[in-house]
Amino acid sequence: MTHIKKMPVRPPAAEIDALAKFSPATIHEAQGRRGAISSRIKPVDYRMKLCGPAFTVRCAPRDNIMLQLAINYARPGDIIVVSAGEYEEAGSFGDVLANACLAKGIGGLVTDSGVRDTLQLRELGFPVFSLSVCIKGTVKETLTSTNDPIVVGGELIHPGDIIVGDADGLVVVRQEEAREVARLSQAREEAEAEYIAAYKAGKSVIEVSKLDAVLKAKGLIVEV
Repeated sequence: MTHIKKMPVRPPAAEIDALAKFSPATIHEAQGRRGAISSRIKPVDYRMKLCGPAFTVRCAPRDNIMLQLAINYARPGDIIVVSAGEYEEAGSFGDVLANACLAKGIGGLVTDSGVRDTLQLRELGFPVFSLSVCIKGTVKETLTSTNDPIVVGGELIHPGDIIVGDADGLVVVRQEEAREVARLSQAREEAEAEYIAAYKAGKSVIEVSKLDAVLKAKGLIVEV
């Protein structure tokens, strides 16, 4: 069934901004090591970052008509998240559509298919995270729907969930958990700052990480 649906509820801008301060790795750890999208999906440029609500769309493999409709109906700041069956042999997005996204203020693209025109994408600076880079063209045939729950990179993503990405990869945060995850991420960063300060003060990794009891229990023998 073809159905263009709006994002049910967009998270408050303040909650998106709060999460944007943290790396996906920090967020993943802070929320109990949940939400990491497959490491196979990477940015086309290491400098690219994104953070925003997921505008989800399901595409048929080697078909980008629904991606184009998603671009048409997404709002500024949205992250278009495409489920296309992990089909790598298609360049379903390139510099022309990136310019369309930039003109609308869309916040980025995540796809489990391929993209092309990566040199131009880097020059444009529009954040694109993809499963592959492929020059092969696509068709415009199969209509599906937008803003349904989808699975991308092994993670279930609901429309309005917050997607955060940087050079290391991507993480998804449930919309209803965003405020708490931001709090936990801040606490984790503060703890890590204390670890770094301790190292600079001359403490060892074993001291800082409190490994003495663990290593003793495991029977570690150190030859000196």
